[in-house]
Amino acid sequence: MKKVLILGAGMVVKPIVKYLLDRDFGVTVATRTKSKAEAMIGDHPNGKAVAWTIDDETVLAQMIEDHDLTVSLLPWMHHIMVAKHCIALKKNMVTTSYVKPEMKDLDQAAKDAGIIILNELGLDPGIDHMSAMRIIDHIHNKDGKVEEFYSFCGALVAPEVEKNPFNYKFTWAPKGVVMAGNNDGNYMRHGEVKYIPTEDLFKNPIKLDFPEVGNLEVYPNRDSMPYIDLYGVPETKTIMRGTFRYERWCENVDAMKACGLLSYEKMSLEGKTYAGMLSELIGVSCPSSIKEETAKYLKISPDSPVIEAFEWLGLFNENDIGRNDDSPFEVVADLMISKMMVGEKERDMVVMQHTFLASYPDGKKEVIKSRMLDFGTLETDTSIARTVALPAAVGVKMILDGEISAKGVHIPVIPEIYNPILDALEEMDIKMVEEYGLDETETIK
Repeated sequence: MKKVLILGAGMVVKPIVKYLLDRDFGVTVATRTKSKAEAMIGDHPNGKAVAWTIDDETVLAQMIEDHDLTVSLLPWMHHIMVAKHCIALKKNMVTTSYVKPEMKDLDQAAKDAGIIILNELGLDPGIDHMSAMRIIDHIHNKDGKVEEFYSFCGALVAPEVEKNPFNYKFTWAPKGVVMAGNNDGNYMRHGEVKYIPTEDLFKNPIKLDFPEVGNLEVYPNRDSMPYIDLYGVPETKTIMRGTFRYERWCENVDAMKACGLLSYEKMSLEGKTYAGMLSELIGVSCPSSIKEETAKYLKISPDSPVIEAFEWLGLFNENDIGRNDDSPFEVVADLMISKMMVGEKERDMVVMQHTFLASYPDGKKEVIKSRMLDFGTLETDTSIARTVALPAAVGVKMILDGEISAKGVHIPVIPEIYNPILDALEEMDIKMVEEYGLDETETIK
């Protein structure tokens, strides 16, 4: 029996544990909170839970040696340490995280060890790469060119879920969602590279009507430019990756950033109220009129939706924050987490859409759209857990079954990896619906 070591027991781990146990693999889940791992494994005879912390490298190395493959679902900064042990012990590895330069630097060492370190095998990154490459290869196989490529994805609550003034509830790593608001953006549109500094990230979102969901907005997702090479589309004049949100999120977070509420810089909070913290950030001396002063600072009406959202979140409260030195980011993120987690009886969903404009040697052009709409269920798993964990699970099975021959550090953009995984996901009802031959007017406006 092949044995898999899974590091971490967070919100997306359960589906990969179940998938592998159901297929007669031995699974060890190592995590700080052993009870979480035990709940996932249940009474399955092939499952094992281990209490382990990231600082214990001796035990980590022994666990890696005792298993055939390691899946790191730890925070991304720990993957390099795990990867180095996997290389030393010649054991394959899978992650769902973006490849950082330090991981790329391990490519030759992984090849020399005869192993694959397969990264970005989740949702975004993951399913987005694989479903995009299937269409890109289709276009290139017809001697066509990709002239425009937009790839948008978002983890949201289902349309029927009661919304708050932010039109958002956390369905996964809450602080990661808030932290993403401090990224900048970089993409190319119609031949012009557009760098979007973090202070402008949420200004001027693209608006899009997604079938069965309704009106959504899209803001840039990090740096899209490397994907010209990663996807093999040097001919394209447009490449943009973006994040879906319901309306109001972009406007509200933009205002929060303008007020310094997502700053990582620590400040003295001893004896301060939420209103007092905000007053200091925007440079006013009277917290008692903070609502009006904030509206004035943002040059909006005190009755605007943004001020409503700030008030609902508690930013105008005279309650003591109860901290000494901390950053506005930590204070605001904790406020949001306390009020914006998805409920146990609320469905989440994942929306994804690729839009291509392709041209061919005979002069014809077509827009191709590829969409995924996936809902979680109240009885089993969230959509975000399924769509992140199951691609990784299928990839693990393929590696252990000898169906992937590639060695080194990879992401899933080669056919031997993405085609079988996409086919397997379709059998689990995680699928992209593709439309070909659409008119040029169907591209992103």
